[in-house]
Amino acid sequence: MSVIKVESLVRDYGGGKGVFDISFHVKQGEAFGFLGPNGAGKTTTIRHLMGFLKPRSGSCTMGGLDCWRDRDKVQARLGYIPGEISFFEDISGAEFLKFIAEYRRIGTQNRKGELLERFELNPKTKIKKMSKGMKQKLGIVAAFMHDPDILILDEPTSGLDPLMQSRFIDLIADEKKHGKTILMSSHMFEEVERTCDRIGIIRQGRMVAVDNAAALRERHTRNYTVTLANESDAQAFAADFSGIQNGLEVTVTTKQSLEEIFMNYYGGEKHDEHGAV
Repeated sequence: MSVIKVESLVRDYGGGKGVFDISFHVKQGEAFGFLGPNGAGKTTTIRHLMGFLKPRSGSCTMGGLDCWRDRDKVQARLGYIPGEISFFEDISGAEFLKFIAEYRRIGTQNRKGELLERFELNPKTKIKKMSKGMKQKLGIVAAFMHDPDILILDEPTSGLDPLMQSRFIDLIADEKKHGKTILMSSHMFEEVERTCDRIGIIRQGRMVAVDNAAALRERHTRNYTVTLANESDAQAFAADFSGIQNGLEVTVTTKQSLEEIFMNYYGGEKHDEHGAV
């Protein structure tokens, strides 16, 4: 069953900016990786899902609810990490989490303690004195502590060190086991490969690929044929590179990483910061 549905979404700001006829879905218990450089349209799409923007055309729904018309109900069941987190700087992390708990009316029976321990965060520190990594941890705790069914995560590990990134990946694996539906935008290719079941790649406001990682790799394999001087050299070469020998020729197949596949769609071109947003 598809929980998140984006169908023919259009938000045209003019001058090539916006998103154009975007469609994809995320099933229950699935993690969907949303890839694209800054300005490609990821955050615009996410803002529509959050009910912050009204579609000019098309629709976004979660659990059968329209993300614009029913945004209060949609947001009540979501966990959300924005790409740029803003806090009340003059309060402590503990006070902020108390505010979030009261706002969401989740009481004391929540996952706050578990998450603070997992990410080694002392919430008593004033937010204005926190590092970027500490603020990111605070955002993660706030997004997950009410145990939401759906998670919308925009660059969730930004500012985290490798150890905390690994713990976040473990957290996502746990959430999937519990049937959570996850959409995650990230620049961390390894993170996406380790956590996401399917991947969508957006380029200049348009979806250029939606598939699972294995299928994407299969479509982007490369075959090389090498001709050797004699058959013994061909046999040795085939053994070293797991190639297939046919007389003096050896055919070698190489699979690309997710990052290499991503760059294929972008062709190594320089991204125009004035493009789609």
